[in-house]
Amino acid sequence: MNNKKMHFELSERKVLLRIVDLIVVLGALYFLSLFFSFTYFEFSSTTFYWPLVFSAYLLLFGGVFEMYNLQVASNPFQVLKSIILTTTATVLVFLLTPILSPQLPDSRLQLVIFYTTVFVALYLWRIFYVTFLASNRFVQNVVLICDKGQLEQLVLDLEEADPYYKIIGYVNSDKANVEVTKYNFIREIPAEELTQFVSKSGVSEIVVASQKADGITTELYQQLLHLLESGRSIREYVHVYENKTQRIPVHQIAEDFYRFFPFSRSNQNKLYLYIMRMFEVLIAIVGIFVGLLLIPFLLLGNALWNRGSLFYTQERIGKYGVPFAIYKFRTMIENAEADGAVFSTADDVRITPFGRFLRKTRIDEFPQFLNILKGDMGVIGPRPERPMFVSEISAVMPFYETRHIIKPGLTGWAQVNYNYGESIEESLIKLQYDLYYIKHRSVFLDVSIMLKTISTVIFYRGQ
Repeated sequence: MNNKKMHFELSERKVLLRIVDLIVVLGALYFLSLFFSFTYFEFSSTTFYWPLVFSAYLLLFGGVFEMYNLQVASNPFQVLKSIILTTTATVLVFLLTPILSPQLPDSRLQLVIFYTTVFVALYLWRIFYVTFLASNRFVQNVVLICDKGQLEQLVLDLEEADPYYKIIGYVNSDKANVEVTKYNFIREIPAEELTQFVSKSGVSEIVVASQKADGITTELYQQLLHLLESGRSIREYVHVYENKTQRIPVHQIAEDFYRFFPFSRSNQNKLYLYIMRMFEVLIAIVGIFVGLLLIPFLLLGNALWNRGSLFYTQERIGKYGVPFAIYKFRTMIENAEADGAVFSTADDVRITPFGRFLRKTRIDEFPQFLNILKGDMGVIGPRPERPMFVSEISAVMPFYETRHIIKPGLTGWAQVNYNYGESIEESLIKLQYDLYYIKHRSVFLDVSIMLKTISTVIFYRGQ
């Protein structure tokens, strides 16, 4: 193959970051204990659990403080901020963990050395990653086989998800569309020249996105077969999109939706659902208790900057399309919908100053722990929408009501990956995330959402 560049898939890069984080930090601590008089963190058969506990904390707080967010990992300034927060939280919690961590040393200098070693090891490795591994040396050249009218949207979707995934050419599978177009200097390749172009341009992957049955001719099929035998990867667009964006491309699979959308077994797994329900009840009780502690402060803030009732209820659509009353702390002016219901926007003038604080910190959602305790909602799932918006969006996208096969949630995959849905179009993007969660629902994905939710609260990103 002429492709001399290396390319990591998104998931591979995240695994790489986690593994090397542990190697460089534990390696630095081992080197320190081996060659210097550093005795706080030792490696021996009797203290084998120290590195395990420390590793667990590092990965946990690394997830919370976005160490494994690839956009953050590629930005030197954000990397520094993330490493400071992760190192501080990891070291502090490890120091205060009884039994499972070493006894605090007499010399406080040992603790300073411990913190500095962890920080420097992480920082040097991550700067190396930013400089070399997140560079254009790892760009993957790709060819699309698609209808000419699809090209612009397909390229935007894929390259936005992975900037190192470069579409350098395409084969037009729509024989009826012979219009000459140019998009970002992406070359149109005659079908008969595909093999030659792939060989000369270092193309490692061909993505088939054609929606026309006659788009793949016998000649083109033979070339694809030859390229497959020569080591090139040939993938279907829907699967590539789902892997890159972690969304379901409902705009691309309208007629064959259920062929691409096998529901997760977790949606019917009684053990999983029972464990999740126990977890939800526990979280709801804790959330209600914390909410009660906040009530005096919220009453004061509400009286000063909200001027009106603290609580309000609103009808939302739950599991199986059954309506229920959702509880929230009020964040808008009284009678905010006197002129009718409209989507809330990021700069909505109806939101009060105190309400904006409640939204940014997600405190306005605390009363929904009552909904969780009642069983109307879960902790994780698609956010419940209002009946009029469900009807409006469903008219545009029939798959929208598919999200009602599971309970709505306090937080969800769409909430931690996308901004507030301010229009029908943005609601459809959030739908893609919701359907991805329903398809891939699992304990691992639930934990990922919880960590991202904590990051959202810590970095004040609520909507």
